Amino acid sequence: MLAKPPRRSSPWLWMLFSVSALITIALFFFPAFVIRPFAYQAPRALWWAMATRQRAPIATIFTGLLCLALALTLWRSVGIWRRTLLVVAMVLVSFSAVMARINYFEWMFHPVDDVRFESAAKSKLDAGEMIMTVAFSGDARAYPISEMAYHHIVNDAVGGVPIVATY
Repeated sequence: MLAKPPRRSSPWLWMLFSVSALITIALFFFPAFVIRPFAYQAPRALWWAMATRQRAPIATIFTGLLCLALALTLWRSVGIWRRTLLVVAMVLVSFSAVMARINYFEWMFHPVDDVRFESAAKSKLDAGEMIMTVAFSGDARAYPISEMAYHHIVNDAVGGVPIVATY
């Protein structure tokens, strides 16, 4: 009796799987890349990042399920190396689908709660460094833009009034 030749996987299925996987991964990584600390954030890019971020939880359900269905279809007709590729891709797709539902911006831009200040004379800031100032009831604070650009949020009290300084 002759052995059956192995079934060949369709290049179209591989292309559809690849595109679906890349879309799922991009739905997480694109907003994280655009809205990252220490980077210029153009208004149009921020708009696209936030629009993507809002739609990512629903979109990753569809693209993730499509990837899973395609991976299961392709699994039967490929060897060990392509199966390994399918597993790695599905791990990345699953990770991206989970991260699309988590507010990872809180990790990236965690607020400063324990604020410590120095007098202007003891400050190690350059003379030309930009600062944000808040003055209230005879009390004043200065927040270096270099620090604010990273954290974006500082919880503080000025003149006995709790404030949130943001950049």
